[in-house]
Formats: sequence, C-alpha cells, structure tokens
Amino acid sequence: MPLLSQKNDPELYAYRRGLHFAFFNALNWQVAVGTPTVLFMEHLGASPFEVGLVFAWTFLLTPAQVLATTLLPRLGFKRLTLAGWGARGWFLLVPLLLSIYAPQQRLAWTVYAMVTAMFFYSLSRAVGAAAITSWLYAIVPQSIRGRYWSTDQMMGGTAAVGTLLVCALLFAVLPPYWAFTIQYLIAIYGAWMALRCLGSLPDVDRPKTMSLRHVAAHTPKLIFRPSPFRYYLWVAVSYFIVTTPVGPFTAYYLKSSVGLAAWQIMLFAMVQYLGVIGGNWFMRSRTDRIGAKPFLRLSFLAYAGIAAGWWCFLHFGGWLGFLLPLLYLMLGVGAGCFTTSNLNYLAKTLPENDRALAVAVHSALTAFLGGFSPVIWGFFLRKEDGVGLNLEAFELFFVFTFVCALALLAVVQGLKEKTGHVEPLLEGSWLFRPFRAMTYLINLVERPEDKPAPPPAEDEQR
Repeated sequence: MPLLSQKNDPELYAYRRGLHFAFFNALNWQVAVGTPTVLFMEHLGASPFEVGLVFAWTFLLTPAQVLATTLLPRLGFKRLTLAGWGARGWFLLVPLLLSIYAPQQRLAWTVYAMVTAMFFYSLSRAVGAAAITSWLYAIVPQSIRGRYWSTDQMMGGTAAVGTLLVCALLFAVLPPYWAFTIQYLIAIYGAWMALRCLGSLPDVDRPKTMSLRHVAAHTPKLIFRPSPFRYYLWVAVSYFIVTTPVGPFTAYYLKSSVGLAAWQIMLFAMVQYLGVIGGNWFMRSRTDRIGAKPFLRLSFLAYAGIAAGWWCFLHFGGWLGFLLPLLYLMLGVGAGCFTTSNLNYLAKTLPENDRALAVAVHSALTAFLGGFSPVIWGFFLRKEDGVGLNLEAFELFFVFTFVCALALLAVVQGLKEKTGHVEPLLEGSWLFRPFRAMTYLINLVERPEDKPAPPPAEDEQR
C-alpha cells in the first residue's frame, strides 16, 4: 500500500485522520474483541459459558446502537462518536490490571470482572458506532468515497494482521501474563490514538428528523410479510446462529483441552485471515458475472467441511492435528465469501431508493440473534465443574453445525437471483472486519445533505 501523502493523493490526504483512525481502531478491537481476549478468559479459568458471553456482548448490544441514534439531534455526530469511543478505552483498564495482578489460580471475581468490563466496553462501542459512518459520509466527498473506504479497509486490515503477528511473538517469548499486559497496553494505546484522530475531524450539521416511528410501523412487515427479503433474512439469521460460536470455542478448546501455546493459536488466526483474503480475491472478479448464490453455497460447503473436519479431529484423536491449518483456512474462506456475497445478494432484494430500514433490520436481527448462539452453546459445552469443555457435547456441536450447513445449502436453492452488477449497500471494511461492516449498516438517521464539510485546517490536524 503506497504511503498517503499530499503529493500522491491530495484529495484523500485532506481526510487522512479518518484513515489513521481505522488503523489505530484495529489495534484496539483486534485485542479487545478477538482471540487475545478469548485466551485471557481461558487463562483466568473462565468456563465456556463465560467465554461465550464475553464474545457475544458485541452482538447482543446491537440494539443499543439503534437506540443511541436518538441522541444525535442533541449531541451531534462528533460528540456522540467521541463519547462512545472515548469511554470504551477506560474499560480495558480492567483486563490490564488483572494481567498485572496475575492470579496464580482461578478466582471467580476476576472472571466476573472481565464479563462486566467487556459488557460496558461493547455498550460504549455500540454508542459510538451509531454515528460514525453517517459522520464520515457527510465529511468525505462523494467523488472520493470509493478510494476512501478501500484505503480504510487496507489500513484496518494491515493493523489487524500486524497485531496478530505481534501477539503471537509476545506469547512465544514472554510469560503469559506479561504478554497479556503488553497486548492490552497496545489496545489502550490504539483506543487513545483513535480518539485523537476522530477529535481532529470537523463536525457536521446535526440531524433534524428521526425515523423511529417509521421503524416501529414497518419493521414487523419486513420480518414477517412474505417477500424475497424475508426469505433471505432468515437464511442470514440461521447462518449467524450456526457459525458465530465456531471461532471462540475452537480457540478455547485448543488452549484448554489440547494445551497449544497461545502463539500457535494466534498463528491459526492468521491463517484464517489468509482464507478471508483468498476467498474475496477469488470471488471479486466473478460475483458480477455469476451472482452471489454460488458463493453462498461455497460458504455453506466450507462450514460443512469445517464441522466434519473438527468432528474427526475430536473423535479420532490428535494424530489428525495436521488438519487444523486447513480448517482455519476454510473458516476464513467461508466467512469471507458469505460476508461479501451476503451484502451483494441483499442489495438485489431491495429497491435502490428505499433500502435504509430493511438493511438496518437485516443487520440488527442477524447480529442480535446470532449473538445468543455462543451464550447458549457455552452453557451446554461446559463441564459439570464449570471449567473446560465437555468433549462429547463439543462433538455434538459440530454434528449440529454440519447438519445445519447442509440444510442451508438446500435452502439457498430457493433464492431467486438475477446476475449482474448491483450497487453495493455500503463501501466499507467487508474484508477484514465483517461485523464492523454489519453494524455500520444500522443507520436510522436521515443524514444531512450530501454536501462535504470543509477539510480540517492544517493546524487543527497537528
């Protein structure tokens, strides 16, 4: 990726603080809601239920993002974003202090402290996410938005991959609690720098109207009235329910039951990112020509293969360990293909002039209902003493995943699709942060006119 400078892209350079935010923000979320926090919970002695709960907070608190839009007429886009993004960094002091305290044995209060801290982290994150995309859309001129969001994706992806590499190195050379301490310091630094970048951006006019009454009247119709949108909505909801628990519980199993080193698990997460990149690279030049349905099928087949591979690994023993890199690669391919083809197909179910509410319902419902899945499975997967995974139940989990993936493969046949190009619902970070892109779609606010705000003055940016 070329360095952004006044010389090579003067138009984009004026909005570089927003792109810097994407980079530093990725330093934060990759640790706070990713594999490092799952491993930290396991190190504290958390049960699968508690791990699933922490992982699910981001999804379950999606409705708070919708409700936070009611504050926009009073606070405006910038103040609401800064309030949410600023508050979340403080809650990372809890895992930082716990890693410094370094308990030598399971202490229940440390796990409860993490569950509570991550609840408030995710809540404040949801509040900040309610305004940020509309704010950036009002700031960045339409003529360069494509370049802006593509660069945003590259900046965030670079930081996310780099963070995983650094975390793997820290786990390889340092004692666990020292490694966690440095990782949470990186996350807090990322939150602080991201806040500084946002603070240098100009504000825009506050919205004058809200569409919550329209939402209350029309949302039930979208969910329950027969239509191509409703059919696909419940396909997507089913996908999220089936697939959301796979990532956190496989990482938890490899650490708690197999005893792999944390740095090895981080490398598997890197392989998953390679699968996301590879899946998107393969489909990028083909989606417009052959449509989204073939890649939805590919995603469901990938998850069926993942479930079968994990069941074999669990049932026949560790000698099938050579399958793990392939399974993580397939996990990335499956997630990457679904994330991109999902939004491509969804756009084809909606009229171009009336998408906002339907897209908001789709993203909120898939995230919210999908978020329950890790919590429920965490309850059934825990051992009687609450620590570690019940391996028989874990095998049943993959049987369930396999059967559901095949059922989705059959259901997708009922989707009607006309191939050809469709305007994307949002040009954003589909590749490296799928959930971030999904939550960005929750936008029930009528944005100001498409008139770009003046770029930040040079002295304000420094």
